[in-house]
Amino acid sequence: MKQNRHSVDIAMMKVARAPDILYSLGLGSCVGVAIYDPVARVGGLIHVLLPSFKEFTQGVHSRTKFADSGIADMVEAMIGAGAKKYNMKAKIVGGAAMFATENNQVHNTIGSRNVASCVETLKKLGIEIIAQDVGGNKGRSIFFDLSTGVLSVRTIEKGEKVI
Repeated sequence: MKQNRHSVDIAMMKVARAPDILYSLGLGSCVGVAIYDPVARVGGLIHVLLPSFKEFTQGVHSRTKFADSGIADMVEAMIGAGAKKYNMKAKIVGGAAMFATENNQVHNTIGSRNVASCVETLKKLGIEIIAQDVGGNKGRSIFFDLSTGVLSVRTIEKGEKVI
């Protein structure tokens, strides 16, 4: 079976099945949310830019830009591809504080707000977070292998780890 690689750029999401790989490059304050159904071997990856769709009442915005609306839409797309919600598990990566703030505070940065919104949204959807690599001040890239559910995280100046 041919393995395809799918790039998930900022404010985008993709759903695929094994043996494909989904990846996002350059997660800074953004958060990558990988959700996997190991039985159906269907996975989704979203590259979240902002915490909440509800905060933007003006203009036209893509729902995949936001944690709350984008994650919910991705779960629905996964169900449409044959995944079962009760089998889904999540991993989250990113949410770094990429720029110095007054007194080097990391609370209430866009990265920490993105992480909090992702965690809250997954909890509301009843999807357990089984691994995470969040915070800090370094960018990351992620590679999600849908054959295994393994998420490889490459962090600037820190190398690679698997979660």
